[in-house]
Amino acid sequence: MGTDIRYGLATKVDFTSQPLKVEIDEEKWIEADSVIISTGASAKWLGLESEQRLNGYGVSACAVCDGFFFRGKEVAIVGAGDTAAEEALYLSKLCTNVHMFIRKDQMRASKVMQERVLKAPNIKVYWNTETEEIIGDKTVSAVRIKNNRTGETKEIPVNGFFVAIGHQPNSDIFKPFVEMDEAGYIKTIPGTSKTNVEGVFASGDVQDKIYRQAVTAAGSGCMAALDAERYLSAKGIH
Repeated sequence: MGTDIRYGLATKVDFTSQPLKVEIDEEKWIEADSVIISTGASAKWLGLESEQRLNGYGVSACAVCDGFFFRGKEVAIVGAGDTAAEEALYLSKLCTNVHMFIRKDQMRASKVMQERVLKAPNIKVYWNTETEEIIGDKTVSAVRIKNNRTGETKEIPVNGFFVAIGHQPNSDIFKPFVEMDEAGYIKTIPGTSKTNVEGVFASGDVQDKIYRQAVTAAGSGCMAALDAERYLSAKGIH
């Protein structure tokens, strides 16, 4: 389609006036009549060395994406919110046992989701529990946990370890200009990809904290492209 593809890291933006400006690699500014923000959201991690080393080899931040690979196996999941509860329930339909680690003595998930988790026969909930280490050479083989009240540690054999402690939208550089919610997700006008800044559109996980799937991100990307094209046409820019 003749797209001009360039590689670089967007490090700063200036959306105070037209043309819109984007800084690349902290050294070069480019100008645009329209900008589509599709920077996504990054999974929050526990910060363990083993977590990153085994990422993709038994460690995952998306049960819906990777749960199928652990069908008939034993897995663990860490998290206490609605997302963690949903993913634990999803995994319980595929895996023999799901070990769910919760840092406090209660969950943040809605009451309905908590009840579903606690009623699932193959989900075992561990309260006041921290993950100390994910064990494995080339793939996950076990996880070592610690009870943060008693100090007791134990190892549980598992084939998969899922992190469900939330996501962080990659939106920091846009904060001075684009309206966001309290978590940093960019707000768009319902039914469109339009932001509060004229000529700036947002699509994908940077503005979607509900669905967070590749197919919905691609669909909203198409919406943003059409919105941007119509905006430019209305301005007489081709």
